[in-house]
Amino acid sequence: MSIPPDEVEAPADDAVLFRSSPWRTFALLAGALLAAYAIVSPLVALVLGAPDDPWWSTLAQGAVVAVVVAGAYAVSSRAALSTWVRASSGGLELAAQGSDPVLLAWPDIDHVVVRRDGLRTVLDVTPVDLDRVHPVSEEDEGWPAIRDDETDPQGRPAFTADLTQVWPGPRALRRELARRMR
Repeated sequence: MSIPPDEVEAPADDAVLFRSSPWRTFALLAGALLAAYAIVSPLVALVLGAPDDPWWSTLAQGAVVAVVVAGAYAVSSRAALSTWVRASSGGLELAAQGSDPVLLAWPDIDHVVVRRDGLRTVLDVTPVDLDRVHPVSEEDEGWPAIRDDETDPQGRPAFTADLTQVWPGPRALRRELARRMR
């Protein structure tokens, strides 16, 4: 289990925290599932020639399905892995999917990309050199996931984090990163 951001002292007073939110994930997923159920259910009934149910019955069934599925996902092991990113004048801190946090000073970051990967939003942080990455704690959970960056001409690895559940959202993180990386 990774260290929560409130147990790690921020490297500077101007820190902005982005963290995963299981409640936000539950609400968004439940809303999307309810909308899909409400749209698809009458179409399926029409195609199959089933008797018409009252609208409130369809909505109630959809609510039950949405709450059960979104609740199961929110408590699943994948959703329980916390991710947080903290940007400040001291650098960028990153703890992704249950890893220990690392700190990269802004001069130690070659580039940062917030990109879409299917339905997920992903953060890629490419350090200038892995030797310039500072672990924030003495725990031994390991660094955030590292992937080989095929787009980097030097073939340098990049830290990667799933931002799908992060709040404030990926757009706000993108703006904060653009402001800091100037």
